[in-house]
Amino acid sequence: MSLTDYIRTIPDYPKKGVQFRDITTLLHNPEGLKAAVNQLVEQYKDLKIDRIAVIESRGFLLGAPLAYCLDAGLVLIRKKGKLPCETLEESYDLEYGTSTIEVHTDAIMPGDRILLVDDLIATGGTAEAAIKLIRKCGGEVVECAFLVNLPELKGDKLLEKLGCSTFALCAFDGE
Repeated sequence: MSLTDYIRTIPDYPKKGVQFRDITTLLHNPEGLKAAVNQLVEQYKDLKIDRIAVIESRGFLLGAPLAYCLDAGLVLIRKKGKLPCETLEESYDLEYGTSTIEVHTDAIMPGDRILLVDDLIATGGTAEAAIKLIRKCGGEVVECAFLVNLPELKGDKLLEKLGCSTFALCAFDGE
């Protein structure tokens, strides 16, 4: 089975014309979850990764077992106001407004080699903000890894313009 077979598509959610890629069906399937994590481990096992930076919240679900398997630290990138200590923040545009993400100032040390992980890359705005945060901390983004890429939305191209290569386990056409 392909990983796409484990991911449910919900038409017209959250608005008409959008094909929502629901990874919860992969997450609650032991074979699907194991396959996704194992493929990521295989992709990165030979690279020196100091920390896995994960974007709230579904990135946490893939990044935590990946960090464990790669013997790397885990860095949480969260929505503004969710982290208890001193933070750095980065705002980014949404379709109807802006949002802000944060990271603890002591989560990434200068020179740390960081793998950024999230569940899905669409327009790339959240990942772009996360890359900027990692760089503010002095980290080097080795690559950005995703379970799903929506290539028509060109988020991967945006990240490449920032000098960050991307890797996705699977892709879907359309939004």
